[in-house]
Amino acid sequence: MAEGLLRHDGAGKFVVESAGIAPSFVRSEAIEVMREIGIDISSHRSKSLDEFMTTPFDWVITVCDNARQNCPVLPGPARQLHWNLEDPAAVEGDVNTRLDAFREARDELRQRLREFIADCG
Repeated sequence: MAEGLLRHDGAGKFVVESAGIAPSFVRSEAIEVMREIGIDISSHRSKSLDEFMTTPFDWVITVCDNARQNCPVLPGPARQLHWNLEDPAAVEGDVNTRLDAFREARDELRQRLREFIADCG
C-alpha cells in the first residue's frame, strides 16, 4: 500500500520501490481498500529485498519492527525512517474486520507519507 500511496500522492517526485523480508503476495484486502481511494495496486507484486541489494536509495522507510530489525544494510547513503504500524495481514476475523484493519493501515500510511512528501518538498 505504501508504494501505491507514495507513487500517487508524490505525483512523480519519487522513484518508489517496495520490498519485504518475506515476500508472498499482495493481499486482496490491500487491493480493495486502495481501490476505495482511487489507487489501483492490482498489478503490484510482492518483491524481495534481494532484488534491491545493489540499488542505492536516498531513503529507506520500514513500517514494522520486524522489518526494521531484520532489514539488511542497503548500499549507498540512505537515510532511514521507521514507522511501527500494526500489520493488517495479522488481523483475524470476518472480511469486514480485516478490511477495517487494512483501511486503518492505509490511512495511517497516507498521513505519514503526506508529511514525508511535504518535508522533502
